[in-house]
Amino acid sequence: MKPMKALIISADLFEDSELLYPCYRLQEEGLKVDIASLAAGKITGKHGYEVAVNRTLRDIDPDDYGILVLPGGKAPAALRKEPAAVRIAQDFMLGNKPVAAICHGPQILITAGVLRGRHATCYRSVAEELKESGARYEDSEVVVDGNLVTSRQPSDLPGFMREIVSLLKKSAA
Repeated sequence: MKPMKALIISADLFEDSELLYPCYRLQEEGLKVDIASLAAGKITGKHGYEVAVNRTLRDIDPDDYGILVLPGGKAPAALRKEPAAVRIAQDFMLGNKPVAAICHGPQILITAGVLRGRHATCYRSVAEELKESGARYEDSEVVVDGNLVTSRQPSDLPGFMREIVSLLKKSAA
């Protein structure tokens, strides 16, 4: 059996810890992690960390992955304008596959139109937009609604990853 693969989609000005922590933590769990963005090369976080991009969004087949991770920072504002990123988010959500979004990450899901009736959280500046999308906003460290795990900010990362790992173990069983 092939190990499960994780897909992280991001772009420049991502929140460094929200990309790096899930990336390394998923690798610790034995997942192969691909980082996809608008173009090949590198993306640079808000705090200067560079991350190698090994896939472009247009080359992604969601069927190749078991989980989608959407880090925050300013990257989601750029990614939500990219049809390939929106399509990937739609494919995961409509396929009931695990999706994890933190901070501004849910903006991609809002644009994808997949949050109506779902319980979710996000960074406080995105909360109104989340509510307007039809989601049920909860100001909590981590909110799990079926296949969807959301958190608000970097300080929520331990709870965020705890619930992601728990969800992955349930989906593998």
